[in-house]
Amino acid sequence: MHKTKYSLLSLMLVLFLFCSLLKIQGLPQNVISPIDLSALQQIKNSLTDIPSSHTSPSKRFFTSWDFSSLDPCSTFAGITCTSPFLNPRRVTSLILGTGLSDTLGLAGSLSPSISNLTELNQLVLNAGIVTGPIPTQLGNLRNLRVISLTNNRLTGSIPVSIFALPNLHTLDLSNNDLWGSIPPSLSHLDQLKVIVLGSNRLSGEIPNQLPVHLLHLDLKNNLFTGMLPRKMPLSIRYLSVSGNRMWGPLNGLESLSELVYLDLSMNRFSGTIPVSLFRSSLSSMLLQRNNLSGGVTTPTASSSSLSSSSPLSLYGEGSIVDLSHNMLTGELPTGAFSGVETLFLNNNRFTGKVPEEYVQNLHTGGTTTLYLQHNYLTDFPMLSHMKLPDSVSLCLSYNCMVPPVGLTACPANAGEQLSRPAYQCSNFTNGGSTG
Repeated sequence: MHKTKYSLLSLMLVLFLFCSLLKIQGLPQNVISPIDLSALQQIKNSLTDIPSSHTSPSKRFFTSWDFSSLDPCSTFAGITCTSPFLNPRRVTSLILGTGLSDTLGLAGSLSPSISNLTELNQLVLNAGIVTGPIPTQLGNLRNLRVISLTNNRLTGSIPVSIFALPNLHTLDLSNNDLWGSIPPSLSHLDQLKVIVLGSNRLSGEIPNQLPVHLLHLDLKNNLFTGMLPRKMPLSIRYLSVSGNRMWGPLNGLESLSELVYLDLSMNRFSGTIPVSLFRSSLSSMLLQRNNLSGGVTTPTASSSSLSSSSPLSLYGEGSIVDLSHNMLTGELPTGAFSGVETLFLNNNRFTGKVPEEYVQNLHTGGTTTLYLQHNYLTDFPMLSHMKLPDSVSLCLSYNCMVPPVGLTACPANAGEQLSRPAYQCSNFTNGGSTG
């Protein structure tokens, strides 16, 4: 007790003597570097708050940026600096814009002077209408770990210099108007874990070599072409290339045992779906609107791709599988989707009777949405002693059967016809491809 008390007193005495020494020597305290202060002035000059009648002046971002302030590190919004015991203090984090929903953000452009903040490790630009290119000089900020410039109107290509930042962990440039390709040098960023470049106009092929420790890759809604990289990082957990122009088989996904979210929808992928994707750890599998074909083959108990906890029957709340609008054939598999909450298998070429386990899952509430419309299914074994919960959405229209009475909860695009014309069913089951 006494030792702790004396230790605290000693520490306070040391701090008092240190501060007194600064005053004796005439050294200013809490002074920001003049280089950083000049950079902040130029950054402010290139940006402005978007005026809004719904936003009070006190909520505008630059209201607090008063350059007559003796301590910008404490008074400027969005600024974090090094310790006050360091002289001069340097800016380590710059978050531009309030990010509040009742403000419109910032307008203007990003000043190359940001590169003078040489101790910067985080650069964030919140949603607004900032235009112009991303300054190539950002590549000089060797300490940068986070670059997040989302939901603005940035144009031009992504500076190659960014892909040489040795400490970069997160790169988020989504929802802008960027174009160009991703350079192969991306693979050299050993610290990079998160890449979010969705909703731009990026094109070309995805580099075959990606950062080895990558966890999150989001490239949706761009103009990428070509095939998936041959060698994907084994660490990846989130992968989305939805809404591009990619093609080819789904090879390269088999070994991604850490994958939790997969979205390859609205491309031109073809071939069969790898057996290894049907596992409980993959809580979202979105493969709709491609050219996938063949039957759905699920792992067996002896399959090396199946964990000891077993297949999709362990899927829980929020799980979704969407294989709709492909060319999948054969009978619906058993044991594959029994725990999936939302299941879309519509607009394929599935045949035969709907397995009873699908019906059972609807009754128990394990599955709440099941779309099977626009296939060639012949029977839905409605259990007479059970009634489907009101929360269930089930669509069976336009199959080779008349859906049971009352089961017509279909989306508008399912059409008004309850069953297929007989000639389509006979042609298909006899080897034709009508549909």
